[in-house]
Amino acid sequence: MIVISSAELRNNMKKYLDLAKDETVVIQRGRYETFVLHAEQRLIPDADLARAITMDELLVGVKDDLRTMFERGKK
Repeated sequence: MIVISSAELRNNMKKYLDLAKDETVVIQRGRYETFVLHAEQRLIPDADLARAITMDELLVGVKDDLRTMFERGKK
C-alpha cells in the first residue's frame, strides 16, 4: 500500500494508475479526506461463459451457412 497526496496524484496520474493495478494507492486530501485507488477486476460472468461456443462449433455453423448459400445460388 502506498499513501500519496492528491497533488502527487494529479502530477503523476499515469504512474499511480499503473501502480494501482498491483497494489492499493491511498490518496490523502487535506487532513480528513482519504480515498482508495485500486484496479477493478472484470471477470466474464458465468452466464456468458455458459453461452459461449468453441471454435470448432463456430466453424461447423459457418460451413453449414456457406453450404446453404451456395446451394441457393445453384437454383
